[in-house]
Formats: sequence, structure tokens, C-alpha cells
Amino acid sequence: METETIQCALKPKEYGSDQEVKWCPGCGDYGVLSAVQKTLSELNIPKEDATFISGIGCSSRFPYYMGCYGFHTIHGRAAGIATGTKIANPNLSVWMASGDGDSLAIGGNHFIHAVRRNIDINLLLFNNEIYGLTKGQYSPTSEKGKVTKSSPHGTVEEPFNPGELALGANSQFFARVVDTDVKMMVEVFKQAEQHKGFAVVEILQNCVIFNDKTHGIITGKETKADHQLFLRHGEPMLFGAEKNKGIRLNGLRLEVVTLGENGITEADILVHDAENKDKTLQYMLTQLKHPDFPVALGVIRGATAVTYDDALHAQRDDEMANSKFASLDDLFLSGNTFKVE
Repeated sequence: METETIQCALKPKEYGSDQEVKWCPGCGDYGVLSAVQKTLSELNIPKEDATFISGIGCSSRFPYYMGCYGFHTIHGRAAGIATGTKIANPNLSVWMASGDGDSLAIGGNHFIHAVRRNIDINLLLFNNEIYGLTKGQYSPTSEKGKVTKSSPHGTVEEPFNPGELALGANSQFFARVVDTDVKMMVEVFKQAEQHKGFAVVEILQNCVIFNDKTHGIITGKETKADHQLFLRHGEPMLFGAEKNKGIRLNGLRLEVVTLGENGITEADILVHDAENKDKTLQYMLTQLKHPDFPVALGVIRGATAVTYDDALHAQRDDEMANSKFASLDDLFLSGNTFKVE
């Protein structure tokens, strides 16, 4: 008599490894680790079907703390290893853990081309606006004027906005979350995993040692309601403790309005369309920032397009089906050949 095999989801902590987690006490990375483990559990992904790949940095210790397959690679090169992994085994759930320095500085070239190619990978982009592992130098996302060990008189550079950079490289999926809200991260991580294509999730993460509270106005208990705009596809862009503030389009510019003032009603508020192929409004949302606007969180863009890995495998399958050569020997012995006796 045959018995039915029932696969039970692992508990979140069962996705962890036997390694001691060595991040600084209070580091935002702990919340991300908890959210990822909870995400895999809720999606019921077997440990052997997931792999975590990282470059160099505090966040890049991530593979050690997951009881899954993984690679700790070299600085800025995680995208190349992740690409090869996904192409070699398309059934794997592939995750990249990378920081703002790892992906946007030395790994910038790999980042934009992984986005452009739309490989089916999830990138967790930890953004603490500083180099933490190498002890506090400014990074590509550090605010202009930031005083650090490598900019004692303040930086003179304009920082990268990861959302602008991703959408500029034609990202089909870009989201933003905060490290203090595990529930928010799980909701968005699940959407990233279920999205077919390269999913960039920027995590506003806190480095308690070298850049403490850099996102404090966004994550602070007393201020977050007025500084977080959590977006959901098909829902109006409302925020505030009473959900009485919103975003509307005034000409070619976004503006904050309050329901009930000057005749403003919910009908005036923009409804989020993450799936729109036109990136114009989504691009504008990535630019919202303090003090004039709340920061846009959630899935800002979630469009669909053919993935690099699917296209590559389809091309290979077509060649195999239609090739006039059945083997490499047939190919090597075709055309003009000669034999040495």
C-alpha cells in the first residue's frame, strides 16, 4: 500500500547554520537574517533548493549563517558567481547578500549588467551608507558632506540612489525596506522570490558602530509614520499615523497633500502601479526623500520581462533540437579534415 508523503515546512530557525553569528550587537543585519529565514519557511523552500552568495563586507557573512548551499566570494563579484549558479541549476532559489560598497563601488559594473540581463536572482542590497567591515570609510551612498575616516573634511561627491541606478539599468523589480520591520521585510522578500527575474531589494540598514541612526528619521518610533510611504500595487499612496496624508501628481511633479484640506479627497491620491511597463512614475518614487517627502518603501517596480537564464536555455534547446551534429565528434570531423598516419 502506497503512503502519501507530506512535506512539512521547516521552522525559520531550522534554516540557520551551526555557526555563531558574529555581527556587532544591535546591527541591523540580525533582523534581515531573521526575515530571510522566516521567508524561506513561509514559502516552504527546502534548504537544499536555496543558495546564498555574497561578496565582501559585513552583510557578506550571510552565507555562513544559513544552513543552505552558499559561496562567500570576492569583493564586488557575487553577481558573476550567482549568475553562473543560476544558469547551471535553474531550479535553485538564488540569493545575493551584498552591501552598498560591495555592489555599487567595486561591483558596480557587475550590478548594472546583472540588472540589465534580468537574471532570476534575488539581491539583498544592505545600505548603511558606510563601509563597515573596513572601519568607517565613506561609500557610494554616503550623504554629501559626510565626515568619515576617508573624508575628514566631508565628502564632495553626490551619492548614488540605488533605486535610480537600478531603474536606469532597466530593473524589472525594485523594492525598498527597513531593517527594523521584520514583517515588512518578509512581505517584500516573498514577492522578490516569487518574481521571475532579477529582484533588487534595497535594505535601509543601520551600522551601530560607524554610521548609527543614518536612517533614524525613517525608522524612529516617533517619526516613522510621517516618513514611511509603504506601497502596495493597486492601493492609494497614503501615509501618516492616521493615513490622512497622501501623494498626488501635480503637473509633472509629485507633492504631499492632506485629506480634507483644500477639498482633497482620496480620489486625488495616486494609486500605485508597480506593474506598469512605463518606469516614469516608479522612477519618481525612488527619488522621494526627507525632509519634503516620505521615503517610498515596498515594491516600487514589479514588472515582467523575459529572463536571461530562460532565454539562454531556450537558445540552447533550440540549437540541440535543430543541430545537424549529434555529438562533438561529428562537429570535429566535419568540413575539411585530414588524418595524420
